[in-house]
Amino acid sequence: MITCLALLAAVAAAAPVVLALPAAPKDPLGLSAQYAVLLDAETGRALYAKDCDAQTPMASTTKIMTALLLLEAGEPERTFRVTDEMVRVEGTSMGLRAGDTVSRYALACGMLMSSGNDAAQAAAIHLAGSLTDFAILMNERARAIGMTRTHFVTPSGLDAQGHYSTAYDMALLGAEALRNPTFREICGQEMVRAAYGSPPYQRSLYNHNRLVRELPGCVGIKTGFTKAAGRCLVSAVERDGRTLVAVTLSAPGDWQDHRKLYDYGFAQFHPVALDDPAQTIARVPVAGGMARCADVVLAETPVANVRVMPFHITRVILLRPFEYAPLQAGKVIGTARYYDGETLLAEAPLIVRETVELARPGQPLKKPSLWARFLGLFRKDPCS
Repeated sequence: MITCLALLAAVAAAAPVVLALPAAPKDPLGLSAQYAVLLDAETGRALYAKDCDAQTPMASTTKIMTALLLLEAGEPERTFRVTDEMVRVEGTSMGLRAGDTVSRYALACGMLMSSGNDAAQAAAIHLAGSLTDFAILMNERARAIGMTRTHFVTPSGLDAQGHYSTAYDMALLGAEALRNPTFREICGQEMVRAAYGSPPYQRSLYNHNRLVRELPGCVGIKTGFTKAAGRCLVSAVERDGRTLVAVTLSAPGDWQDHRKLYDYGFAQFHPVALDDPAQTIARVPVAGGMARCADVVLAETPVANVRVMPFHITRVILLRPFEYAPLQAGKVIGTARYYDGETLLAEAPLIVRETVELARPGQPLKKPSLWARFLGLFRKDPCS
């Protein structure tokens, strides 16, 4: 007879054992940031994200948009007179005073270096006539960039009702701003010289973004802080021809956060050979040579740093219609470019494989190979 206790023991022994595994960490990098993203600037793909679509204040990283609009207006050396309304603003300053003469370029430096709220307000009133009308310009530009979860109210980033963005949107803004050559030039420097005052005189403005000095490949872009937003940072690093943009919002340890993000991000990319330099990839007609055509090969192996090998690589060969003899082996005569869709992965110079001597009167031309003649039966090839 099986007792109830024995029966329960048998059932328990037969029951499957379910182990409670620990949940995967929400943020495996252990960032201090409440919101973060790492973006591939060229493709727009997020390589790492932590609540990157949550709307939150973004403090003085707002000035990325203000400086971009100012520089996109053109005429960087255009000057104007600063009014009292332009400098009637709290917080960080580039040192403008009513009555000063300042250029658009100097204002951009004041925003991106010194994080001047006076510079941002002066730029807004100078361009649009009022802060309200400038906010309209900011939001129109944001929509054009694809910042769908952002709304600007102030040009400086001072806390205001309805002034917010997301880590992802700010990364899109950072990538867009870096495409402006003047913006990129300013924000990537440790110090710039700009003239303003009454009368204007040269001043030294120093970059608040210490990653420009400390992190190899850093090209900017902007810091920020308010009590409501906490520490905010948008930065960009370029290595091996690839630019990544990192954004942290509400991040007490933002400098270290960005180092972790870039260490993680760039480790995702691996060098991949896209073609074989030993292979003849084209033939070019040669005028006046002992051979009708010359074999064209790669001077070096084209390499792309990619996360995964692209499935559809397009090779575009750029050559002149023909070359003149004599043609020396190793001469660069063109370029091969490799694309993943519209993204340029790599390019490599094209060279002549063997020397083609100048033809002499009465001397027979070198015949093309049997394989080349065979291919010529199926296509119109001047080299077959």
